[in-house]
Amino acid sequence: MALVESRFRRLYAVLFSIFVLFGISMTIIGATLPKILTDFGWSYTSAGAVIAAGAVSYFAATYGAGFLISAIGAKPTMLIGLVLEVLGLLFFAKSPSVLINLLLNTGIGVGQGFLELTVNWSTLRMEKSSHGRAMNLMHGAFAAGAFIGPFVIGILMQQHLSWTLVYRLIAVLFAGIFVLITSLSFSSLGKDPGHNTTSGRRDLLKHPAYWLGFFTLLLYVGVELGISNWIAEYFVVTYKASPASGSFMVSLFWVGLLAGRFGVPLLYRGNRQGFVLVFMSLLMSLSVILLSALGFAAPNGLTLHLARGLAFLAGLGCSIIYPMVVTRIGAAFPDTQSEAVAFSTMGGGVGAFAFPFLMAALSSAFGIRLGFASYGLFSLAVVASNITLVRLTLGK
Repeated sequence: MALVESRFRRLYAVLFSIFVLFGISMTIIGATLPKILTDFGWSYTSAGAVIAAGAVSYFAATYGAGFLISAIGAKPTMLIGLVLEVLGLLFFAKSPSVLINLLLNTGIGVGQGFLELTVNWSTLRMEKSSHGRAMNLMHGAFAAGAFIGPFVIGILMQQHLSWTLVYRLIAVLFAGIFVLITSLSFSSLGKDPGHNTTSGRRDLLKHPAYWLGFFTLLLYVGVELGISNWIAEYFVVTYKASPASGSFMVSLFWVGLLAGRFGVPLLYRGNRQGFVLVFMSLLMSLSVILLSALGFAAPNGLTLHLARGLAFLAGLGCSIIYPMVVTRIGAAFPDTQSEAVAFSTMGGGVGAFAFPFLMAALSSAFGIRLGFASYGLFSLAVVASNITLVRLTLGK
């Protein structure tokens, strides 16, 4: 079975390219942060403010984009997002000014939010079945970009080239995508009719799945990015690993996530998508809980190898949760997909913003072992939330 109909293949390929670049744009600031701090002389507070500005504008824009799609269409909304990405990435880090870079990253965050929502919405409209394979593979493109970005930056630094080149390169590639999008038609994707009726909006707001989508992605993204951001430090402190070895754990986690996002849609052709969502949630939760428990055992070669395997399995379990939740929410609200998916996606943005502060507070107060163990508890909440969501959207 084809991922999408033949008439949508070119559009799907371009959107796939957008999500690769989107994934790169989400990781390059973090990957270049040590150089930013050194070259610009920023404090942690200044850097945190710049990063937070992008996070806040991102999750606010994902929700606002839902209304823009309904009002002006997906194509204009996407083009606005691309313009913001090009301008932001073209000028970010040209000046050491904290204020200028904060404003630029705010624009980048808005652009990312617009792109996230329009690509998700468009993919839902292209994939008429409920299998979610096209959505899973699309989010595999994001994961690939998130992996590629830091890798390219490492190569630039090894060759003693300017680390800012990656920002300019991605800006140029986004500009090329802008040109491609202008030549494509989105009219065959249709519109969301539910926004034009009072009953459509009322039915959306009173349905528990609408709110559960937000809550599920808030928890999930918090756990996913929390593991990604803290697993290197966790291995350094717990297993006395070198910083380089700790960084490898981040890559291993993302390799597992990549394997699932590309492997599940390509290998699984069944119809039990709800079962797959719950199963992968359980795999993620069990892996995180065991990884946390191992941190309290005496470190040795065996526990270290087990921990590495669990890091991979945690990524594998995480892999399809986000795209499958988006797919189920989109199927549950066919007449108001843009707003429903936008609200759920905003939940993920809130989780990405809030959880790093929570983890930092817990680790500062109780140590990183207990801080990391908190993700085990949150992962159980993700499982419970996904089980409830599957029950609420049976047949979707």
